[in-house]
Amino acid sequence: MTDAATLVSKLWNYCNVLRDDGVSYGDYVEQLTYLLFLKMDDERSKPPYNKESQIPAEHNWESLRNKEGDELELHYRHLLESLGKESGLIGVIFRKSQNKIQDPAKLRRIIKMIDDEIWMGLDVDVKSETYEGLLQKNAEDVKSGAGQYFTPRPLIDAIVEVMRPEPGIQIMDPACGTGGFLISAHNYIAHQFQLDKEQKQHLRKIAVSGIEIADSVARLCVMNLYLHGIGGEESPIEVKDSLESLGNDRYDMVLTNPPFGKKSSVTIVNGGGKASREAISYERQDFWATTSNKQVNFVQHIKSLLKINGRAAVVVPDNVLFEGGAGETVRRKLLQEYDVHTLLRLPTGVFYAQGVKANVIFFDRKPASEKVWTEKLWIYDLRTNKHFTLKTNPLKHTDLEDFIKCYNPENRHDRQESERFKSFTYDELIQRDKISLDIFWLRDESLEDMDNLPDPDVLAAEIADNLEAALEQFRGIVEEI
Repeated sequence: MTDAATLVSKLWNYCNVLRDDGVSYGDYVEQLTYLLFLKMDDERSKPPYNKESQIPAEHNWESLRNKEGDELELHYRHLLESLGKESGLIGVIFRKSQNKIQDPAKLRRIIKMIDDEIWMGLDVDVKSETYEGLLQKNAEDVKSGAGQYFTPRPLIDAIVEVMRPEPGIQIMDPACGTGGFLISAHNYIAHQFQLDKEQKQHLRKIAVSGIEIADSVARLCVMNLYLHGIGGEESPIEVKDSLESLGNDRYDMVLTNPPFGKKSSVTIVNGGGKASREAISYERQDFWATTSNKQVNFVQHIKSLLKINGRAAVVVPDNVLFEGGAGETVRRKLLQEYDVHTLLRLPTGVFYAQGVKANVIFFDRKPASEKVWTEKLWIYDLRTNKHFTLKTNPLKHTDLEDFIKCYNPENRHDRQESERFKSFTYDELIQRDKISLDIFWLRDESLEDMDNLPDPDVLAAEIADNLEAALEQFRGIVEEI
């Protein structure tokens, strides 16, 4: 049986040949997505599966199999264009698709390489791990910029582990990237519970849904979910701007890592051809404050997406914790009207997008009440004196085990303070300047112990992250000016 590592290696090695033709990692993964989907659809339509294919015969896998040269290139181009007009799952995967492999001989070679493997016969874990392996390799390529859509798997799994999703609930990720949170939540429910037939159907077709603004990322997400056995003929992912409107549905759980970068903006080109960027402020009745700060807006959007007693875990950059103006307004209202119970301060060096100083904020929606809902905020500091890099010392699940233990998901109302885990009452928080939640108490040993500094590559990575974070703040100031 082929294993995931062998398949990733096989599929990835060929990418190096294509790079000579200017095909990027992202373009390659995209073309593999189209072709893998067609091949698997072909296999599903034959014994022993005998499922009805939704793909028109003139554009299916068989239609590619025996063509070569210019005929293949022309047919493939028409195939992509035609399938992009289909509805449902197929329409999302092929939406705005283009052929980026202009050499028909190399396209033929990829088709042959995929055709030689029986994909439907592979274990679902092998198929899904193979695809996630490709997505991770794409995220690791700094030039592709794909890292901003990829949250480290150990962090996702730890968040899901403390959130403990259950059968029958609806889970939303309004900035789903390649689908990491949705897949982890799905897998948690599938493996932690004995599900009956109805619960399995709910888990596959209804339990998880998401929104992604970028077409190219949405197709990777839908394919990722499809390979994990999630979704039906309809796509669980919508392609749109989450922040534009609230929509009609409310959810039991929201798990998300909204895109990094502070501002929402549009590019406007004037009559002379000069381009300028204009910040977008979303005017919404359900928002507590109007701002162009994208992350603050996502926090406001997520609080509105929750059902009463719904729960959220959201990755936010540091500025959401301390920024004045709209940020202060949102923090004040969130502490009053929601139960903001846990904050995980993340170390640098764990995200593919550099310069990110991030946190995970956990809060629950509560019924309207005159009383303040946040009694205590528990903060876990995984940042001070912690040093990670993506290559030599990546974040692992074991690094998060103490946080999971301190969180105490069995009964989070019965917690104990420790060196890295402290609680702060509502009264203490509300008296802080601008209601800043940017709180730390541990002594930074690297400032005092010059004899035991981290390895040079760790120090260099931290310096780069700090410089990137400073640049991001400067860009925000320039945009406001």
